[in-house]
Amino acid sequence: MRPSPVFLAIVAVCVASGWYAWHDDGTSEPATRTSVFLLVMSGWLVSLCLHEFAHAFAALRSGDHSVVGKGYLTLDPLKYSDPLLSFILPTVFVLLGGIPLSGGAVYLDRGAIRGRARNSLVSAVGPLTNAVLAGVLALLLSSGVVDGASATFVAAFSFLIQLQVIAAVLNLLPVPGLDGYGVLEPWLPFEFRRAIAPYAPYAILFLFALLWSPSVNHYFYDVVDHITDALDVSPYLANDGYRLFRFWS
Repeated sequence: MRPSPVFLAIVAVCVASGWYAWHDDGTSEPATRTSVFLLVMSGWLVSLCLHEFAHAFAALRSGDHSVVGKGYLTLDPLKYSDPLLSFILPTVFVLLGGIPLSGGAVYLDRGAIRGRARNSLVSAVGPLTNAVLAGVLALLLSSGVVDGASATFVAAFSFLIQLQVIAAVLNLLPVPGLDGYGVLEPWLPFEFRRAIAPYAPYAILFLFALLWSPSVNHYFYDVVDHITDALDVSPYLANDGYRLFRFWS
């Protein structure tokens, strides 16, 4: 369970870019946007690693000891079984539309996990990790810990919190391929699970196609804004962080 050098390197990038953004004086817009981009992306990758670690650790405690040999407990993103679903697609979606997605990264021996309730818990702990991260980061923001930081840092930090909220909400949706479906799957009839299994890889793509629809996108982000508002995080600051994050626009 020792953190891998790769994970520690990502954390180092997050700390270094966060330090620069904290002290940003706004004199160089390219430097400002680059620091925000690196802070948000590295922070997001750290949360992805923690999300998948939560799945693996819960599986280990529930009877699946195969996660030890696979290296899932080292927080090494290179050990995950599906880098396309784990990091490439989530990163692309964050870059294109600020829509994060976690999940599908670790291969678990579901047969070794004891009982349906434990199987559901193993799926649930991923998005719950994002929810806890959102709460902790929001608490840091509202408690005055970041009062001495620049406006650049606060905006980037707010956007990072918003990403955690979006990830938690998205992953709890009962869509095949997402953790929300994994929570329900052990309780569904076998015939139903077998019937929809061939279509599961396309369900996520269909979901994201829906999110590009203006009406669905507006409703979804209304929900996200209500949650971030309840966490005492300004959606306007988060949007400003997203604007700075997109350094190419």
